Amino acid sequence: MSETRAARRVLRSIVAVLAGVLAIIVLSIGTDMALHASGIYPPWGQRMADSLFVLATAYRTVYAVIGSYIAARLAPDRPMRHALLIGLVGLVLSLVGAVLTRNEGPEFGPRWYSLAIVAIAMPCAWAGGKLRVMQLHGFADSRQ
Repeated sequence: MSETRAARRVLRSIVAVLAGVLAIIVLSIGTDMALHASGIYPPWGQRMADSLFVLATAYRTVYAVIGSYIAARLAPDRPMRHALLIGLVGLVLSLVGAVLTRNEGPEFGPRWYSLAIVAIAMPCAWAGGKLRVMQLHGFADSRQ
């Protein structure tokens, strides 16, 4: 493989992972903002009910799968590896968030919430990657 071609593959891999991470961030923050603006969530900085943290966990789970799928879909090869990289990024960022907010005020939510976000990172990434791998296998099977 030529150096130019290899460099393009690396660039496509970086773009794939960045696109997946960006999708998760934009979708999560956008949903947070919409729920605050609509009054479903209380104003920023105020403590939310645990049930609202369950809601936040649910849509963040879906968004993590979507972001991982996006990375796998855009990957030049090895879609599962790219999806799992999204999981690793999510795992590291959520661990940092959990550590930094563990003794902060109630507006950061219950401890279970930050631990749940840590716990979902890798399974969601696997699910997003698995969706893409299944899609690829289905496509390959249909061409035969």
